[in-house]
Amino acid sequence: MAGGRLRTGLAAIALAIAGVAGLGALDRALPPDYSKLSQLSTVVTARDDTVLRVFRAGDDAIRLPAAAADVEPAYLAMLLAYEDRRFRWHPGIDPIALVRAVGQSILHRRIVSGASTLTMQVARLLEPRPRTLRAKLAEMLRALQLERRHTKDEILGMYLTLAPFGGNLAGVRAASLAYFGREPRELGPAQAALLVALPQSPTRRRPDRQPEIARDAAHRVLDRVAAAGVIDERRRREAREAGLPGSRQPLPMASPHLAQALAADAVPGSTVRTTLDSRLQQGLETLSRRERSWFGDDASLAVLVVDNATAEVRGHVGGDFFAAQGGQVDMTRASRSPGSTLKPFIYGLAFDDLLIHPETVIEDKPLAFGDYAPRNFDHDYHGEVTIRSALRQSLNLPAVAVLDRIGPQRLMAAFDAAGVHPRLPRGATEAGLPVALGGVGVSLADLARLYRAVAGDGLSRPLRYRADEAGPAETPRQLLGPVARYYLADVLADAAMPDSVTQVAAEGSARRIAYKTGTSYGFRDAWAIGWSASHTVAVWVGRPDGSPRPGALGRNAAGPIMVKVFDLIPGQEGLRFRTMPPGAIRVSGTAGLPPALQRFRFGAGVTRGGDGPSDGPRILFPPDGAVVELPRDADSRLASLALKAEGGEAPLRWLVNGQPVEALRRRNDAFWLPDGEGYAEIVVIDAANRRARADVLLR
Repeated sequence: MAGGRLRTGLAAIALAIAGVAGLGALDRALPPDYSKLSQLSTVVTARDDTVLRVFRAGDDAIRLPAAAADVEPAYLAMLLAYEDRRFRWHPGIDPIALVRAVGQSILHRRIVSGASTLTMQVARLLEPRPRTLRAKLAEMLRALQLERRHTKDEILGMYLTLAPFGGNLAGVRAASLAYFGREPRELGPAQAALLVALPQSPTRRRPDRQPEIARDAAHRVLDRVAAAGVIDERRRREAREAGLPGSRQPLPMASPHLAQALAADAVPGSTVRTTLDSRLQQGLETLSRRERSWFGDDASLAVLVVDNATAEVRGHVGGDFFAAQGGQVDMTRASRSPGSTLKPFIYGLAFDDLLIHPETVIEDKPLAFGDYAPRNFDHDYHGEVTIRSALRQSLNLPAVAVLDRIGPQRLMAAFDAAGVHPRLPRGATEAGLPVALGGVGVSLADLARLYRAVAGDGLSRPLRYRADEAGPAETPRQLLGPVARYYLADVLADAAMPDSVTQVAAEGSARRIAYKTGTSYGFRDAWAIGWSASHTVAVWVGRPDGSPRPGALGRNAAGPIMVKVFDLIPGQEGLRFRTMPPGAIRVSGTAGLPPALQRFRFGAGVTRGGDGPSDGPRILFPPDGAVVELPRDADSRLASLALKAEGGEAPLRWLVNGQPVEALRRRNDAFWLPDGEGYAEIVVIDAANRRARADVLLR
């Protein structure tokens, strides 16, 4: 029996020596199969290489590439001392360990120690085979082949990438993140010892399933490497007393919406390096979770932080990724009504055209533009105001009047040239005056791009999300000139802080921002977009399904969050005014302006009313601001809602959400068939073009 083992061992050594002689021919005829190394997880990282999210490889494993330089040197020292202490000089097979293993097997009539080197283990990981003598010989030959082809550190990198660590964890980096929540370069002695021990028996020693067995294995590693002089006695005792994990930690899941989108476009198994700032991103996600907890109505929020100089996105929150409804939708890219956030661009174009100046006086009185008669959000009129005051207070009538002068198509053309393409309402072929109040669809990313142009050099550039790619080939387009940008910053930087933000706290240099809020029709979307000297911040608050949130305004829902985001930006600089550009006019009041700029001249076709109510029609039902129960027939199907009015000069015309409703022939009333729950704008117009309006909520 003993003679048989001796002959087998000597035959193995002889075959290995013969293999060395024919290695060149073998290498050419049978190259190693490296396909396993290509089955890697796609990884998305921040700009400093901090892992944001890890995706499973094609075989369902979490397998991350790792090199010898990526791990704690003490871990490598332990690994070599425990697994293969002559790794640095043997040719892939350790002759001393091989002779010792054969001798011990003969002496004790059982396997006492193995002779497998790390290079042989890599060969087995690359091409798994049944544990037979023939497979062992193949591993030895492959090991010699690998040593001929690669440096020692490259072979170590293969081991660190492929070694099994329990479950679907492959490679030391995946194991370190899953068990300790840290990169392998940050391992302590106890953690390093556990990761040295795990690949020998990854299923039996899993710390999340067999914590005592895992601990004992780690302690054996510590004892052996201490005996080898890798660590001293004090560190051995401290490491044995240190606790080890009893469960797997969730892998990083930062900016999941952006990571998912970038990974979908990346080569499988690659690493995508984003422009995100890891510390800022962590702060944004903590802030977002805290703010969502205050909503109480399943609302979500989205945030973008953009570097003004480079258009690189430093922070990205796409919403609540794990929400039951709409969680997978990236709300930074969703098209929604922008409310009043487009008003600065209306005024900006008019500034560039020399139609107005911030001190130009404009009338805030009842106006009708054909059949379109907008109202201010507060249903009040403010008489004569300056453009500065109209923009700060976000008055609707002056904004629509200015848009009427420059033309909605001019505004849309400016957006198109800037690379932003607002979505028109269903059935519309071109934009109309309601665009001033949010009558188009725009995404948060679109708004961030437009406002960054105002904050910077006026050139609209695509937002950049990847740090490992060159900038887009798209040519930057001028959105607004320097005079318009100067005026907008001057006006909006002195606006009162959003609700719940104290003005005293806001006066610090880091809080010196210019900003605009907006609320879409029916309280569906709340917006706040602001800029400082260095960054633009855009915030959206709402429900992904577009259902209303009565009372949630841009000023009270999104504005305070925007200010808190600015406070998180490292090295944040407050708004600094550039030198007044050529062509800008600085005056202390309207009287100092050239006569043509002192008062705004309305366009042709605008009907200007008085300051108060007229003798026109009045809506009796449903009254303005009412919550109306949806009418239903006996079969529970939606039925028509009666619309009643009095006064005015017959005949009356009815509009619901801008669509005409046929009136009854002999009366001023009408019937309208709703299509479901939500807000409705009901307008009645008499023969003298006088009108009344009611906004109601149908439930």
